[in-house]
Amino acid sequence: MTRDFEQFPDDDNGNLLWQMQEDGDDLNEIHEIEFSLYFKTQELAEKCAIHLLLEEQKISMYLDEEIEPNEWVITVFVNLLPDYSDIVDLEEWFSKIAEQFSGEYDGWGCSTYIFDDEEYEEIELGEMK
Repeated sequence: MTRDFEQFPDDDNGNLLWQMQEDGDDLNEIHEIEFSLYFKTQELAEKCAIHLLLEEQKISMYLDEEIEPNEWVITVFVNLLPDYSDIVDLEEWFSKIAEQFSGEYDGWGCSTYIFDDEEYEEIELGEMK
């Protein structure tokens, strides 16, 4: 299959979506996309979490103790068709929200399910920054 650079531009988002397509993932199906935001303090993360909840977003929040210094992570779960322009728009929105609460937007990722007969394989895709 030849890559359509209008649908899959030559950047991190386009490359990940193209890889999903090449791996056999159906991009015409709704996916749960995870967008990550990082904060230096619990207080900042909580303020942002409340804002996101008021925006009717599904979130999780935890302290990432595997990085130094430890940071608070908010993951926002959005169900959508994995479309390049929609993902770019959401990245811009989450970046502005993160900045508003002195945080940093860190990228997105999702699990993809490739069905082959009755067996399936779950692949965890890396985050895009």
